[in-house]
Amino acid sequence: MIYNFINEIWILLNQVSPYLIFGFIIAGLLSVLISQEFIESHLGKKTGLLSVFKSSILGIPLPLCSCSVIPVSASLKKHGASKASVSSFLLSTPQTGVDSIMVTYGLLGPVIALVRPIIALVTGLLGGIAVHYLDNTYDDSLEKDCKASCCKGKEQSTLIKILNYSFITLPKDIAKPLIYGIIIAALINLFLPDDIFSTYLGEGIFPMLFMIIIGTPLYICATASIPIALAMISKGATLGAALVFLMVGPATNTTSITTMMSILGKKSTLITFIVLIITSLVFGLLIDSMALGYDGLKNHMHHHHDHISLLDTICSIFFLGILINTVIVPKFSKK
Repeated sequence: MIYNFINEIWILLNQVSPYLIFGFIIAGLLSVLISQEFIESHLGKKTGLLSVFKSSILGIPLPLCSCSVIPVSASLKKHGASKASVSSFLLSTPQTGVDSIMVTYGLLGPVIALVRPIIALVTGLLGGIAVHYLDNTYDDSLEKDCKASCCKGKEQSTLIKILNYSFITLPKDIAKPLIYGIIIAALINLFLPDDIFSTYLGEGIFPMLFMIIIGTPLYICATASIPIALAMISKGATLGAALVFLMVGPATNTTSITTMMSILGKKSTLITFIVLIITSLVFGLLIDSMALGYDGLKNHMHHHHDHISLLDTICSIFFLGILINTVIVPKFSKK
């Protein structure tokens, strides 16, 4: 059992690490290329609901999954973005991207390829608006000038600023929640029955609720979720139920939820999650009511993601090094 648990954590690390490192690098680039003044003027609390719209639009084309979007969102928040705009970005970004739109078109057809980014935009807008009106608290410390290495003057080169922020400053902020989330995800993946999808697929709102229960804790990116949704459709799931999985699966997992709490706080995280659930159910029921026919979907081959590549292993080892440097080393240095 211990071996299986460790192996499950290793598999999760291989799935998460490449996207997290990619997200760290993007966050580092953003921290240098986009100034604190730019964030405050476009995504800050003073811009109100306009920042929510900008965040939703900005997030749609970015190829960031639920884990990659976390470090980028943390960077935006640290540099003055409002809770509402960060919530909007967290909802719209992981659901879709340029790459996933193309794969959706190839596997699920042009209608769903068009619907997915529209749903991501609507979800981001609704989530940001809800947080704007229901949680107006704001961390006053973020009003001050940023003291991170990315905001320092000319004493550091641009490359050093990017690397420091990407792999030292930012991981320190989110390392512990990430570790907790990965452990929880490993426990869920280890004890969840393999045949749970085929046992409970059906029609109506119940299978959609079931998809939410299953999709919420699992880590899956927007592109990788498409063949899984296709497989569920081939086993009898309605297109609406599969769409719920396509929304909830990429947008949430235990890692991202626990980390979101440290970025937005518990109240805004809960609001964001509730908006995602309600929106996914509404769109799922709407798609099923339209009786869209996809007779050719069952002929597609199932695509599996069990293979661990050399790149995944390298990224996992590198990510473990980051965790050791940001969590373990500081503890020993204080003793």
